[in-house]
Amino acid sequence: MKQDSYARRDQGRVGWSQQPCVTPSVSGGGHRVSSGRMFLWTGSKGAQGSGGERRTIYQKVREYDVLDKRKTVTALKAGEDRAILLGLSMILFSVMMYFVLGITMVRSYSDSVWTEESSCSVLNSTIVAEINCTYSCGSECWKSSKYPCLQVFVSLNTSGKVVRLSHNEEAQDTNPKCFYVPKCRKDYNAMHTVIMNISERLKTQQQVLCYTDPGEQQDSALLTRIYGRVAVFHSLFWPTCTLIGGTIIIAMVKLTQYLSIMCEQVGRIKR
Repeated sequence: MKQDSYARRDQGRVGWSQQPCVTPSVSGGGHRVSSGRMFLWTGSKGAQGSGGERRTIYQKVREYDVLDKRKTVTALKAGEDRAILLGLSMILFSVMMYFVLGITMVRSYSDSVWTEESSCSVLNSTIVAEINCTYSCGSECWKSSKYPCLQVFVSLNTSGKVVRLSHNEEAQDTNPKCFYVPKCRKDYNAMHTVIMNISERLKTQQQVLCYTDPGEQQDSALLTRIYGRVAVFHSLFWPTCTLIGGTIIIAMVKLTQYLSIMCEQVGRIKR
């Protein structure tokens, strides 16, 4: 009896071990497990793909932002360089104008001795002689002519001194005996008419404003000054404006660069 029962147990074990393994794909529970695993696997793959697409889009946007910033920075640098070049050109131009005016107008104004304004009474205005002059008739061609010499004497109301009157510094340097030196021309009658008109106008004006030498080293007076205070002011006004404008342009560019650097530093600190 015992042997029969042991034999049956062995046969049952062998039979159970020799049964083929059947995958539970047909059963409902097995199908659920496998489909659940497939769903989880596909779901994780889809999430990974969407994350990669998001990263790619973000990187593209980031690259576009960086390119736009680089283009903007490049354009700003070019504009700043041009503005600085404009400011430096304006400053250089004003310095050159100061140099030219300094050796012409300002020097003549400072060297002039007729600086004191006074009131003069016209005493005499007559033509005393005819002065020879030359005029150009072409290339390397010069001809002689004459112009009338008008002498004008005035009395200074402040001191009562009688002095000879000249039109300006140029007439005083050309011929100190004549009030006005016209441009030499071929037509003598035209020059004589101009001088007579000046003489008649001076005779009608008994009191005129004149410029005298306060040191009394010159025995003459001037009716007008070529390089007076007003002329010097107008000649120096525009170079000064150009110098100030160029300095302001450079200062504004430097201020803009400083503010941009400060903003960038503040942005890095906040990040």
